[in-house]
Amino acid sequence: MALRLVVSVLLGAGCGAATTAARTYPAQLETLANPIRKHRLVHAELTVTGDPHAIAGSAFGSTWLVPATMTSFESVAGGPTVRAHAAVIGFGNDPTWRSVLPGQRLAVTARLTPPQRADGTVAVLSITESPRRIGRPPWYQLVAARLRGGLQAACRGLPAAPGGLLPGLVDGDTSRLDPIVHADFTAAGMTHLTAVSGSNLAVVLGFVLLAARWARAGPRVAALVGAATTVGFVVLVRPDPSVLRAALMGGLGLLALALHRPRAAVPGLAASVLLLLLADPALALRLGFVLSALATLGLLLFAPAWRDALRRRHVPRGIAEVVAVSTAAHVACAPVIAGFSGTVGLLAVPANVLAEPAVAPATVLGLAAAVVSPISPTAAHALAWLAAWPCRWLVLVAHTTAGAPAAVAPWPVGVLGAVLLAAILVAAIALAGHRTARRLLLVLVICVIVGAAPVRWVAGGWPPDRWVFVACDVGQGDGLVLRVAPGQAVVIDSGPEPTAIDGCLRRLGIRSVPLLVFTHDDADHVSGVAGVFDGRRVGAIGVSRFRGTGGGRARIERVAGAHGLRPFPVPAGWHYRAGMLAVTALGPPEPMTGTESDTNNNCVVLRAVVGSVSILLTGDAGPELQQELRVDGAPLHADVLKVPHHGSKHQDPGFVAAVAPEVAVVSVGVDNDYGHPNPGLLSRISGAGIRVLRTDRDGDVAVVDTGHGLAVARRGPPPGRQPPADRALPPAMTRRAGRSSRRRRCPRTGPSAAGSSVAGRTGGVAGGCDAPITPLGSAVSIRAGRRRARMGP
Repeated sequence: MALRLVVSVLLGAGCGAATTAARTYPAQLETLANPIRKHRLVHAELTVTGDPHAIAGSAFGSTWLVPATMTSFESVAGGPTVRAHAAVIGFGNDPTWRSVLPGQRLAVTARLTPPQRADGTVAVLSITESPRRIGRPPWYQLVAARLRGGLQAACRGLPAAPGGLLPGLVDGDTSRLDPIVHADFTAAGMTHLTAVSGSNLAVVLGFVLLAARWARAGPRVAALVGAATTVGFVVLVRPDPSVLRAALMGGLGLLALALHRPRAAVPGLAASVLLLLLADPALALRLGFVLSALATLGLLLFAPAWRDALRRRHVPRGIAEVVAVSTAAHVACAPVIAGFSGTVGLLAVPANVLAEPAVAPATVLGLAAAVVSPISPTAAHALAWLAAWPCRWLVLVAHTTAGAPAAVAPWPVGVLGAVLLAAILVAAIALAGHRTARRLLLVLVICVIVGAAPVRWVAGGWPPDRWVFVACDVGQGDGLVLRVAPGQAVVIDSGPEPTAIDGCLRRLGIRSVPLLVFTHDDADHVSGVAGVFDGRRVGAIGVSRFRGTGGGRARIERVAGAHGLRPFPVPAGWHYRAGMLAVTALGPPEPMTGTESDTNNNCVVLRAVVGSVSILLTGDAGPELQQELRVDGAPLHADVLKVPHHGSKHQDPGFVAAVAPEVAVVSVGVDNDYGHPNPGLLSRISGAGIRVLRTDRDGDVAVVDTGHGLAVARRGPPPGRQPPADRALPPAMTRRAGRSSRRRRCPRTGPSAAGSSVAGRTGGVAGGCDAPITPLGSAVSIRAGRRRARMGP
């Protein structure tokens, strides 16, 4: 037995090494390696291997990522044609990439560069011109494209959330999937439902085999029908790793059915994984493939026993099946997910149990809509309308689960975190086999839930009481919130993508946005506009008088038009008042041209007063605009300064002194490519006795009007996010109110338990440097500051 095991391991390792060497051999050839090292500009012929797709976060989806195989190339400067069969990734900006199908041969002009990751890719191609098509793609890809297009057309009249989810669930097309819906599914542990996976193939194959049995087809006929269905499904949805695994495993099962042999599931899974890795060793680096294999292994090893255990406790069969399957898949995948994301989904199992009944009808009805679309678009739309109802349920479950405070818990990231969680789960499964241990484990779990859940739900800690301003952690961009009334706020900019600003507004409980202002049209300030509208009513939209060149204004106008709004320009001197909020536009007084950045120097600068707290919102104002406002005597003085341009080094030297804030907030992304924020600028600000807060380190940052003074609280970065690289972070600084010219350095304090802090400001009352650092930027911190304020002389 031991010898057989050793031989099997050695055989598998040898096959893996041989196939990996064969796959990486082209990259070692000097005829290919030398042009890549020297970044040669070449004429190349490619065969596209997957759908081109717009890169998330790129400038308005204009950059396309194209997976392909390079078959030959020659230098633009002249030289011999080099034959190759190398996996490459291409990047192009031409809009014609949208219509390119897998299997299409292309001629392109591109610059070769080395790949950034060791994932089997030999080179990266920066494609400089429009691709020239050679011939036509394979007929079956044309048929698949016709069906996929038919399903998209059938979904056009549906609501955005279910209409975008259905194509992803049926054929893997996520081009219309709302990023906020995707974020909800991720937080709820339901990511596998946002796009087609092996489970969808299982549903379709099960339906076809059931129909074959109803038609009294023999085993061989059923196996042939199942095989044809499997091949057609893979072509329709594209060969995603989890689909390939399911297709190969299903093929082995169909072979066993045709040969009247009992199906051995675990050996079938092992054979499927081995064959796929031999064909493409790079699959071992694909997270989707790893999770698919682990989930299937969990279903085979754990689900039957857990289902039977539930049945022995008189749980109905259907419920027992769903609970056992969801729990087994989640337990098998949880260590890997925790190691990658630094989080553990606490509500993933109940969310998937609630979602499971809707998956099969949505998949079958959606696939039927795709199949009939070339024949009858009306029938396809009717079937898509029916399929949208179970999709609505999936969206509702994901949205509700993601909004729960206890949806995810932080966990150590990396290999250590994965091994730790795996050890805990193995121990729990082993103990569950003993009655006494099982009861103790159950009591422990109930105690944790009963003890922790009320604290998370009733006193979640965010937002703090009496907050007036929040700088949302939206990454490298701005997303700012000014409170108007409970559930209402004015939003200034929306960040670079919708999910971050939407999540911030959800945490603040904002349901209505009477005014949305975009300081300028750069992507890191406007690309998240759809997130502000998600589930909220927006009353009006203000924009800069200067129209940028990057396409940001067009995006604003497109989203605004879909909601019956027309953006209006915000001139200097414009006033707005609602509830406890008053806003004044300070500049620019006149359009500025010929500056270092006309877009930045024409951004809207706002001064807001919420209650007794004044806030200066500067957008990406450049030094020219800062200087003009300062020299013209604009009322810049404010309690809180949103540092211009994410803390860039390009600042007017006298601007911060003119504002004389007590708190400076820098909205910036972790380890961005721009060097923001500039360490020298931060040192100058903190050296002036001003408290500095940064969204990359502190997460969402709130300013609070305690009724006795000013306080700030920070929520902390999300679980699993690595802190930014330390660029000589200056010590935390603050100064007392009263606008005294005397400034003093705060004493250093110890690190907080969760990176949360409070700084106080009172009119002649103790606060400022005396404010404590406490866990989580919560009502506890604010109350602590409030108590200390009352203790002053």
